[in-house]
Order: sequence, then structure tokens, then C-alpha cells
Amino acid sequence: MRRLALVACLLAAGPVWAAPESSPRPIGRPVAAPVTLDYSLRPMPRPTSTPKLVLPPAVVSPPKPATGALCGVAGLVGKPLTPVTSDIDGCGIEEPVQLASVQEIPLSMPLVLDCSIAKAMNLWVQTVLQPGFDQRIRRIDVAGGYVCRGRNNVKGAKVSEHGRGRAIDVSGLTFTDGHSITVAADWNKGADGQRMARSYDKGCGIFGTTLGPGSDGYHEDHMHFDMPSNRRSPYCH
Repeated sequence: MRRLALVACLLAAGPVWAAPESSPRPIGRPVAAPVTLDYSLRPMPRPTSTPKLVLPPAVVSPPKPATGALCGVAGLVGKPLTPVTSDIDGCGIEEPVQLASVQEIPLSMPLVLDCSIAKAMNLWVQTVLQPGFDQRIRRIDVAGGYVCRGRNNVKGAKVSEHGRGRAIDVSGLTFTDGHSITVAADWNKGADGQRMARSYDKGCGIFGTTLGPGSDGYHEDHMHFDMPSNRRSPYCH
């Protein structure tokens, strides 16, 4: 009877483990808003060429003439002179030089010249004469530079370019083995004589005027080269 009474009391009181009216549930993790990337996470392809570094433009100064160079050209050796004047109208040189060698090849004698013909001579020797003779030339034999006179030594003629220092006469060549050739005796004869004639022909355009054997009867023993200041197109004969 006591046991039954105890059971009855427990049933009347209700179960002590009954669940609460509302059970707390865990709060869910907030869902982040999707992120939009403005670039790809994939590896970029390797460039096929190395990009060049672009530098800002710089102010480039013109090259300075070589120190001690005659007429501003390293291949010319000599010295500047005081102005050459003359009582004869048309003769004289404002800025003369005494030219002694061209491209390390000495002239047979120093010549007083204007820089215009000295520069042309340097270009001809460097690009035509020495290459045409396989660098064998040891001396350039010259016959004349500045001299105040008429053209072709004719009295009363117009002043020659020699009278302005803008002309040079070449009479022959001497080689490293010691032998020489002259325009008068060897023009267009033998291997070296033919090379000399070809070198003369290739001077047209480098010089403003080229005159030699067969030109006019006045240049049978030398090659005359000049740089006239009053003509734009070359005169070659």
C-alpha cells in the first residue's frame, strides 16, 4: 500500500524532466554577401618578350669635334692658320689650314687649304682611295693647293678654286712597298694605274669638280679636285 501511495504522489506531481515550453536553438552563422573580384585568380600567361624600358626623351647634344682635330675631323692632321688675304679680287681664305696628312697618310708636302676641300679629301681617302688599294698607300703625292691665279693658269681668266683654297691637285701615289705611280705615266695602265683611274671616277660627288686626263687638256698629269661654293651639282670629266 505504501508503494502504491508513492507512485500516486509522483504521478500527481508530474515528471521532473519534462522539456521546457520553448527550447533555445543555436543561432545560425550569418551568410556573407558574395564578393565579386575585378581580376582573375588564374595565373597570368608568361610574356613572350621582355618589355622594353621606356625612358623620357633626353636632350641630346651634337657630338663635339675630336680634340685637336683639324677642321673638326679626326682624320685630318695639320694646323690652323691666320686668314690669307690678297690684293687680287676673289683670292684668299678666311679660315685656312695647313694640311699635312689625311687618314694617317702624309701628303708629299703640306698644303694651305680651306676646310671644305680638306674634309672632302678625308672622305675620299677613307672611303675610296685606301680601300681601293687594299690599304697599301703610304703617301699621297700632291702638286698644288692654294695659289692665287686664273683658271688653268690662263691670264685674265676667272679666279681658279685654287685661289680660294678650295682645290687640290694629286699627281701620284706611293705604296708601302716603296714603289710609286704617277698620273702622267701610269694613268689607267696596269693594275694600280686602273685602280687610280677608278678612284678618280668615284670622287665625283664627294668633290664638286673632278678633272683629270682626257678632261680638257689642262689636267693630263694630275687629278684636280675642288669644292666650289657657287654650284650645287657636281661637274665631273
